[in-house]
Amino acid sequence: MAIQEVNIVSNQVQVSLSGSIYVEDAAAILENLIDFVNKGHTSFLIDLSAVDYIDSSGIGALLAIHNKTRKKEGGVAVKGLNGLVRELFILTRVDKVLDIVQ
Repeated sequence: MAIQEVNIVSNQVQVSLSGSIYVEDAAAILENLIDFVNKGHTSFLIDLSAVDYIDSSGIGALLAIHNKTRKKEGGVAVKGLNGLVRELFILTRVDKVLDIVQ
């Protein structure tokens, strides 16, 4: 997994992830994105179109960012759900918590 790209567009942090996301990767993602929250950013768009697998710790990292941003009236939107990643979001009902955009 790698954070491929991070851009700030109209005060929204846009993050593109790739590869497989396991526990070590989730910790790195959480650490990087928490820095943006600590700097006052509350809106995130996470592109998962290049992610082929995400485990529970990866989903947990996204939910942790979501919870921190919600406390500041923000949130996390996710786009690019495909294949197994999409199935996991539906199975775990994360698609009911995070905004899913096309």
